[in-house]
Amino acid sequence: MLKAEYQQRGPVPQDVISAVPLQLPEPAAGQVRVKVLAAPINPSDVLTLTGAYGMLPPLPAVGGNEGVGKVEALGEGVSNFKVGQTVLLPVGCGTWVTALNAPAEKLIPLPDADPLQLAMLTVNPPTASLLLSEFVDLKPGDWVIQNAANSGVGSYLIQLAKLRGFKTINVVRRDSAIAGVEAEGGDLVLVDGPDLAKRVRAATGGAEVRLGIDAVGGVSTDNLAATLANGGVLVNYGMMSGQSCQVSPSSFVFRDVTLRGFWLAKWFQQASPAQQMKVFGELVQLIASGKLKTRVAATYDLEHIKDAVAAAASGERDGKILLVP
Repeated sequence: MLKAEYQQRGPVPQDVISAVPLQLPEPAAGQVRVKVLAAPINPSDVLTLTGAYGMLPPLPAVGGNEGVGKVEALGEGVSNFKVGQTVLLPVGCGTWVTALNAPAEKLIPLPDADPLQLAMLTVNPPTASLLLSEFVDLKPGDWVIQNAANSGVGSYLIQLAKLRGFKTINVVRRDSAIAGVEAEGGDLVLVDGPDLAKRVRAATGGAEVRLGIDAVGGVSTDNLAATLANGGVLVNYGMMSGQSCQVSPSSFVFRDVTLRGFWLAKWFQQASPAQQMKVFGELVQLIASGKLKTRVAATYDLEHIKDAVAAAASGERDGKILLVP
C-alpha cells in the first residue's frame, strides 16, 4: 500500500510530494477500512502543496481532500455498512492513498456508478450549484457569465444551469478550449479580452446579465464586471492567473456592481446538515444517472503522483486529473 505524502511546501508542487509505503492497522471500533477507487487533484490541492491555499494541514501531510471508495472491512460495532459498498470519503481526510480507515459516521453511502465521476462529488459540483443559487435569484431564461469555463467547476456550472433553465456565457483563455466547452452545452463561448463586454452585448442582443462568476482574477475580473447589468453581482472563487482581482471604479460607481467571494470550506462550516444533504442529495442523483459529469483528462496510479500533480498544475489540460490507487 502507498500514500502520497509531503514533508514541506514549495513553489513547484510536484517536487514536494512523493509516494511512500503505507502501513495501515486493522480498523478500530467504529471505523471502516475503505479501498480508495478514485481521488481527484483539484486546484485547491495544488495550492495546498505550494502553501498558497487558505487552509493548510499540519506537516507532514497526505494529499487529497475528496474521493470515493469501497468498504473492505468493518471495525467493531459498525453495522450500517457492508463490505463492497461504495462510499464517499470524508472531506479533507487525505484521500491520495491506497486505502484508509475512517469513522463510519463520516462516510456517506453512494449508489453504484462511475467511480471517477462520483469521486469529484464533494468539491466542484457543490461549488457550481451554490454559485448559481446563493447570490442572485435567477429565473429560467436568465443569462450567467463565467470565466474558466473549461475548468471542472465551469463544466458542472454549464450543465446545472441548463438543467435549471439558465443560459451561460462561457469565457476561456485560449481558442483551443472553445470546442470542449461548446460540447458541454455552453450557449455562448468567447475568448477573454478587453473588448469582452462589447462582444457579449453583440452576441446576446444586449441581454441583461446579473450574475458573473470569476475564477481567474487579474484583469479578467474587470472584463467580467464590464459585462454585468446595473446592480449585477460578480462572485470570485479563485485566482488562476495568480493575480488579485481588478475592477474598474466605473463598474462600482456607475453600475453598482458588487464583488463577492465564495469559499466552499466556509459554506461547509456554516451550513446545517439539512442544507448540506439537500445540495448533495440532488447532486448524487444527477451524477449517478449520468445527467451530470465532467471531462477526465487522465488517470494516474499513486506511484506516478509527481507526474499527476504536474499534469493537474498545467494550464493546458482538458479535463480533470484523477488518481486511481
